[in-house]
Amino acid sequence: MKVGFVGLGVMGRPMAGHLLAAGHELAVWARRPDSMVPLVEAGARACATPAELAACCEVVISVVTASADVEQLALAPDGLRAGFVSGAIHVDMSTIAPGTARRVAARYAEKGIGWLDAPVSGGEIGARDATLAIMAGGAPEVLERVRPLLACLGKTIVHIGPAGAGQVAKACNQMIMVNAIQACAEAMRLAGAHGVDLHKVREALMGGSAASRVLDVMGGRMARRDFVAGIQARLHHKDFAILMEEARQLGAPLPVAAQTWQQLNALMALGGGRDDTASLLRVLEPVSTSR
Repeated sequence: MKVGFVGLGVMGRPMAGHLLAAGHELAVWARRPDSMVPLVEAGARACATPAELAACCEVVISVVTASADVEQLALAPDGLRAGFVSGAIHVDMSTIAPGTARRVAARYAEKGIGWLDAPVSGGEIGARDATLAIMAGGAPEVLERVRPLLACLGKTIVHIGPAGAGQVAKACNQMIMVNAIQACAEAMRLAGAHGVDLHKVREALMGGSAASRVLDVMGGRMARRDFVAGIQARLHHKDFAILMEEARQLGAPLPVAAQTWQQLNALMALGGGRDDTASLLRVLEPVSTSR
């Protein structure tokens, strides 16, 4: 299949590589041309604009940062919509607002272009190992057309509903995960305040009902005081801004998530946006020990 890819960062680059390795004809575009070099050297075609990319592809997959980035990529004068022919598909695997997904899908529908919002969970490791969980929003027939591509990238593919529904599921995923990171931070803070060994507390908890992937990974980072970014905290802060705005619009009370968002706000104020979200522990610590 002729596939385009946009977003060649820590997740996008290995994902694009999987498609190339599977034998698909890959083309790429990036705002930073140097990020395309490894894939071009491996056989991908470099394009000068998103419109040029869309014109030579049946499907374009994107993994970018924010809602505004997706709208610009799709709808700018030299964006994907300008280059796509009727019947082409844009699969956006970014984490964006559900409303943005619905608006872009509607604009594409005017030209007979398919849309799938397909955000993922699994992070850099899941992208590298092609074990991502994929949450899809869009028409079922669009999902079936691109399912062979998604199968190159993830091990779990679930159709949630129409356009935007994938992003709703991703918001729920982020809410549960980051709330759990905050809970781990509070547990580690309490253990630290008692002066007990955080590594031993984590080991004990991992053998009981509190065990979780978040406690395993993030609790481990907190115990080691390893705050080098796996996923930068600013990205979770961005995700929480999306879900809290959705809650405001819908009148849906999210009291625990609201408190976690305030802790993320505090972490941003401390300058921790590019550190790992395990740095939520430092928000809870006295100033003299928070670094």
